[in-house]
Amino acid sequence: MSSVTISLIKADVGSLCGHHIVHPKQIEVAQEFLEKAKVRGIVLDYYVFNCGDDLELLMTHEEGENSQRIHELAWNIFKEVTEKVSKPLKLYAAGQDLLKETFSGNVKGMGPGVAEIEIEERPSEPFVVFAADKTEPGAWNLPLYKIFADPSNTAGLVIDPNMHGGFSFRVMDVKKGKYVDLECPKEIYELVALIGTTGRYVIDRIYRSEDKLLAAVASTSRLSLIAGKYVGKDDPCMIVRAQHGLPAVGEILAPFGFPHLVAGWMRGSHNGPLIPVGLKDARCTFFDGPPRVVGLGFQLSNGKLVGLKGKEPADIFEDVAFDGARRKGMEIADYLRRHGEFMPARLGPEEMEYTTLPDVLKKLEERFAEEK
Repeated sequence: MSSVTISLIKADVGSLCGHHIVHPKQIEVAQEFLEKAKVRGIVLDYYVFNCGDDLELLMTHEEGENSQRIHELAWNIFKEVTEKVSKPLKLYAAGQDLLKETFSGNVKGMGPGVAEIEIEERPSEPFVVFAADKTEPGAWNLPLYKIFADPSNTAGLVIDPNMHGGFSFRVMDVKKGKYVDLECPKEIYELVALIGTTGRYVIDRIYRSEDKLLAAVASTSRLSLIAGKYVGKDDPCMIVRAQHGLPAVGEILAPFGFPHLVAGWMRGSHNGPLIPVGLKDARCTFFDGPPRVVGLGFQLSNGKLVGLKGKEPADIFEDVAFDGARRKGMEIADYLRRHGEFMPARLGPEEMEYTTLPDVLKKLEERFAEEK
């Protein structure tokens, strides 16, 4: 068949009991909408899930990336769920991520997060989709660096000749809306210099250097930069292809065995550990968190999603192999909460300017006096 596009589009359109979890009815309405789209031939296949309070739409189709038809479909689903479920049930923050009134051709810049990858199917096409809650796109920087540039994580960089050419990282400056392509391992120091600043420089996509095969894509939207104020954390998603000259699935998952610190958590204003969980635990509770990530494994066959039961995916982080990461993550979460509202538990001033803290400081502005 011709090229296939995998689109993962997500939005927070309201949740049960605060910023906690998607309501089952929201998933049901989205599934019904997508089933009609499949019958009409707009999509080849789909899977609807959630991570915390974010509704995630995974779709396969032949429309290519940035398709107005596909993006409008996702936008209409989010609007439908908001109007038919979130508002009638008075779910919290109904339609939160829908920052514009009407669709304008592409959901990028309108609130929802997007990760899309157009590919030519290989003889076997395994891939993993990741979705996180209570954090920002820079949360993917460290895992993606480890997966595609760190031989201590990815043995294939050393022992697979098809990976010796390295990978090219496209890094977005989310404040200026510009990008730079960096070749690794040749420019690995320049890469780390940028992506270590996770709030500004974000990995957008990764190519195999030798033949420009697209290996991974991530959402890069920053809601606060779109809206000019805090309207909820970005809760990023990404798609990573595996095997056959790309990192093995186990190499892709290994970085998440370390619950690294990410920005977000309560009111988008705190650092917290990114904890890998199965879908059943993809709910944010303790201090509206801690930040969570789910990983779902699929095979792609002629544009159709193949999972363990039909298109039900392998719920990869549900495995006991990640129990240690969960325990360590909660130890880190408890340690950070003991700091209260002091840095480094709370984010630095450059991130806090997009929260409600400036409103508090404004009340005190006239009371500040010059030092005598």
